[in-house]
Amino acid sequence: MSGEDLRASLIALTPMNPAYQRDPHAVLRPLSHHCPVARDDEAGTFIVTRYADARRVLIDRRTSRDGMKAEEGAHLARRQAAQLPTEIPRTEVVSILQLDDPDHTRIRRPLQRAFHARVRTCRPRVEAVVDAALNAIDPGQPFDLMAAYCVPIPVEAIAVILGVDHERLSDFRTWSEGVILGLNPFRSPEQTATLEHCRAALHAYFHEVIAARRDHPCDDLISDMVALQAEGADINEDELAVNLIALLVGGNLTTTDLIGNGARLLMLNPRERDKLLADPALAPALVEEVLRYEGPVDMTQRIMGEDVVVGGCPVAARQVVSTVLRAANRDPEIFEEPDRFLIDAKRPPHLAFGGGSHICIGAPLARLEGQIALLKLFQRFPELRMVDADAVPAWRTLPFFRGMEELMVTA
Repeated sequence: MSGEDLRASLIALTPMNPAYQRDPHAVLRPLSHHCPVARDDEAGTFIVTRYADARRVLIDRRTSRDGMKAEEGAHLARRQAAQLPTEIPRTEVVSILQLDDPDHTRIRRPLQRAFHARVRTCRPRVEAVVDAALNAIDPGQPFDLMAAYCVPIPVEAIAVILGVDHERLSDFRTWSEGVILGLNPFRSPEQTATLEHCRAALHAYFHEVIAARRDHPCDDLISDMVALQAEGADINEDELAVNLIALLVGGNLTTTDLIGNGARLLMLNPRERDKLLADPALAPALVEEVLRYEGPVDMTQRIMGEDVVVGGCPVAARQVVSTVLRAANRDPEIFEEPDRFLIDAKRPPHLAFGGGSHICIGAPLARLEGQIALLKLFQRFPELRMVDADAVPAWRTLPFFRGMEELMVTA
């Protein structure tokens, strides 16, 4: 692949490109420097890598997320949108992630109200989940930190918040892993079949719980949403179920990677680990620096609502712009020493959660889980280290996300 091809290829900014999987920034730095707004005709998108340009696109409320609003040449965005059934109302098959106003605000407002209120009171429950995961670890032998710690914490935390029955937790974990396949636009037919099975199972389960909570409310998010429906919130049961699944999918993988990437960075940077242990109040700043330096999400897309100019490049209405969050969060014009991991540095806000009206609804829970999980992990195992710090990390091959399949450590 030539340098010119690389600068204009969305596929080259995924693990399908071995160079990108090994070190994304070795690919992104020259792209951002030489061609900060690039056109990829094959995917049908502009690729934006500088912070100011990405932020301007993300906060523009004239943009859309529904792929069917994109131009005919936006092949990737339209292909994903076209896979949705047409005989069912769109709001009942996709979450707020892919909806525009007025439906986006109509559904997001009550969901965000209930979810954020629940997060503000759930610290003891998340701490209990983290403590249970720590207590299950045998420090006497090397173990896979991803499997033993980073993977179970987010799914069990959201299960507690939602109100999943304990006896259904095993099924819930299995279904959760299955629906994550929906994040891969290049999945195989077999993976699509698994995705559809798990999505249907979760949908049926949430309908079952919603009905149960109408008769017998509990101390959980689903009961909160049922109460808001009774008060007049304009969100039906199918819309609620779809968005509960989206909360599950959107939070599990990315928070797993937030915790895993953060643990690896602290092991690679013992001075930063020592700062955290000396001052636990640095935990929130630690999580923000992990999100900036090695965030879980590579990029997000917006569809232009009218003709605009991005980074000096004309972009027409209905054209797609892919904002590369990973590149923007290390933009040297915005961040001093962008390639240094410093948990106590005073930095501008990162873009790891996107921005504008579609900013990640799960951000407060991800931050809370990351703070608790990383601090408690190193308080329990202050000498935690990788079995082979020089080994190439086992990065996952899921496009547009950054996390590890495995992280072998010893305490």
